[in-house]
Amino acid sequence: MRFTHETLAQRVILDAGRSLEHLEAQVAHLGASRVMLVAGGSASSYADRAAVLLPVVLRWTEVVQHVPVAVAERARAAAADTGVDVVVCVGGGSAVGVAKAVALTTRLPVIAVPTTYAGSEATPVWGLTEDRRKTTGVDPVVLPTVVVYDSDLTRSLPVDLSVASGLNALAHCVDSMWAPRSNPVNQALALEGARALAQGLPHVVGDPMGTPGRDQCLYGAYLAATAFASAGSGLHHKICHVLGGTFDLPHAPTHAVVLPHVLAFNAPAVPDQARRLAIALGRPAGLAGPDDDAAAAATDALAALRQAVGAPRALRDLGLPLDAIPEVAERVVAAAPATNPRPVTGPAIETLLRAAWEGADPRSQS
Repeated sequence: MRFTHETLAQRVILDAGRSLEHLEAQVAHLGASRVMLVAGGSASSYADRAAVLLPVVLRWTEVVQHVPVAVAERARAAAADTGVDVVVCVGGGSAVGVAKAVALTTRLPVIAVPTTYAGSEATPVWGLTEDRRKTTGVDPVVLPTVVVYDSDLTRSLPVDLSVASGLNALAHCVDSMWAPRSNPVNQALALEGARALAQGLPHVVGDPMGTPGRDQCLYGAYLAATAFASAGSGLHHKICHVLGGTFDLPHAPTHAVVLPHVLAFNAPAVPDQARRLAIALGRPAGLAGPDDDAAAAATDALAALRQAVGAPRALRDLGLPLDAIPEVAERVVAAAPATNPRPVTGPAIETLLRAAWEGADPRSQS
């Protein structure tokens, strides 16, 4: 066994119902006195309560998915003009993305209070979109210094969006099993994250206001993002970055739709990883010997989970035009990591995308 693993420095708090208390304490711990509070419309009520407790000098409400460069530049200018010394973001991946865009150039610390399972709060990855192209990069300065998880804040997320967001988190786990810097440590984190999400999501669907399922999903989403931050971006995320940046498809549902197709594409080439993933997803039966079909077990386990939670199925339902598939495939092939378990060719990616566009069963496409 031989590998190199880097562990990111970050304080993580999970405590249902007490996020305001922790947020106030963490701002004080940093010695901050001029807070930029980033929160879009869905988080405005919580932001109002936070603003009473924190020394907020700037409220920023322009929160846009995939973070257009123009939005980032306006937020950075406002932060500089106001002289803020910390950025607090409340919301999903888009809110965290705006905060990261500010931190990238100002080097301000970020405190994140997530309201979805996006996981961006646990990675040093930033993303900006301009001229129909999403650019991503890695810089430790954008990693939030503190993350405060509170499952109460996810209860307002509708069940369908909770499912999509949870499957987006699961995509971090799956991609981490064979991403460019995958190693035994981040694979272990990914597998435990997958187990937690596979257990938590059905509980969220069955009891949307309950704490246990949503706590499990936040825990799983954190582990998933931590694994992804270490392992790097694999084929799945390259596909979704093109779909999101070029065609402005909704982030979490796009990941939820594409995930089973990438798993079905790659799993046959990595049976050991597929076997372990199948077990994490709750399908240990029939995985005792080398002759078992580990890829089928993994794809079947994911299919069962998706059926149980009512996952989104088709890219056409998200607004992708059918005639866009060749352009998407061309961009994906150019961006795909050379370490992907299977060769990434134009025809293969077009086939994968067409199945995802139609909502076909990916197990018939592998």
